[in-house]
Amino acid sequence: MFVLSAPSGTGKTTLRKELLALFPDILFSVSATTRAKKQGEKEGVDYHFVSRNEFLSLIEKDELLEWAEVHGNLYGTPKAPVEKATSSGKDVLLEIDVEGARKVREKIPSAVTIFLLPPSYSELEKRIRTRMRDKEEEIKIRLRRAEKEIDCYPEYDYIVVNDELASAREILASIVRAERARRERMDQVAKEISATFPGRDDN
Repeated sequence: MFVLSAPSGTGKTTLRKELLALFPDILFSVSATTRAKKQGEKEGVDYHFVSRNEFLSLIEKDELLEWAEVHGNLYGTPKAPVEKATSSGKDVLLEIDVEGARKVREKIPSAVTIFLLPPSYSELEKRIRTRMRDKEEEIKIRLRRAEKEIDCYPEYDYIVVNDELASAREILASIVRAERARRERMDQVAKEISATFPGRDDN
């Protein structure tokens, strides 16, 4: 399981899409949210858009791996698709905030956590303002939240600075390749190869 977190405006959604294009076998876990659908977003692709009552029902039925309230909206990871994918040996990518990542680490200590950083505060502010879709007060809220989230980077396994998209994408891809090559994941393959060498018994 790969967990990607970043302050708003850092470019995590863009990089997530770039990473999934490189590794189409990774399952992207589509979060549920109570926020309104933005222009261009698709149900079941970007998010599962649900009412607040529907979301609270998911919590009550213990159908979320993690959930949190962000900017007055609820966000959460549906448990069933993740469990189905991991039980069948598939890699899963979660794009969630710092609070959600903490909850996932508590339940799944083996999760690989990645924190995406902007090159600077000024560049982050520029990116948020360039969107031209947020009101001034919302921009200030996002920037204040980013300041708090930045301090959480030591909790993560990997840090990627999104200064230049192509470079950040390749670093993310390298993390996936390295994690897939870990001995515990390759142990059975290594045993099968070792068994083909002369003088080896069935053990």
